[in-house]
Amino acid sequence: MEYTVDNIRLFGLYGLKYFSFATEGEAMYVDFTKNVLIGMILLFLACGIVGYLMGSMNFAIIISRLKYHDDIRKYGSGNAGMTNMMRTYGRAAGIVTFVCDLLKAVVAVYLAWFMLGEAGGHFAGFCAILGHCFPLWYKLKGGKGVAVAAATILCLEPLLFVFVLLVFVVIVAFTRYISLGSIMSALMYPILLGNVYTAVHRVQSPFYSIILTCATLTALMILFMHRENMRRLLSTVRRAVDDYNMIEDGDRIAIGIS
Repeated sequence: MEYTVDNIRLFGLYGLKYFSFATEGEAMYVDFTKNVLIGMILLFLACGIVGYLMGSMNFAIIISRLKYHDDIRKYGSGNAGMTNMMRTYGRAAGIVTFVCDLLKAVVAVYLAWFMLGEAGGHFAGFCAILGHCFPLWYKLKGGKGVAVAAATILCLEPLLFVFVLLVFVVIVAFTRYISLGSIMSALMYPILLGNVYTAVHRVQSPFYSIILTCATLTALMILFMHRENMRRLLSTVRRAVDDYNMIEDGDRIAIGIS
């Protein structure tokens, strides 16, 4: 099979070299030996480890220590991410943190993409998110993975990234809650993936189940990392409902007195 961009997307350089392919109509069948399968599994693990280690390079912590001689995790929400950096040290610090977190994900994802195709890219991206949230170098206390997840989606599914970004922008514009925008975007990611993937790619990857699994795990990871935010949002909603009920009860009493 030729070394085209679309073929590398499907199988990576490793797959194109060692897999056997057969087509029947629009369907594609992939065959490989046991040794090739073992090699592919080992390469997946290697790309996952590289992704995790790169994700563990938490630039919020690095920048706060090098530039401000402090630890961002001592301030605000205690989260080592862009939002807390922006609130604590200013917009410039937040933007630099965000860009650096994007770049580490881009390197991890494209390295795996070239070797194993888009399935490898999704797996490495998820491992980078895992490393960002639970960094090996910083006692497993990191960020919430939103920037790394955004970079992964942008690299692998640009059109899907546009839809997810649109959800984020609309939610934040109407509610002013960045965390709610992140939560809703994460929820929409695996939901939209199937339709967008089918619309964009003429040939579906034989490892699509890995792609969907990584997308689902990414969404669950971001939801888990935002669990405190969700509790606070629910508490805010409850207070608003209680205040509304108090106003309604007051109106009824006033009407009854009058």
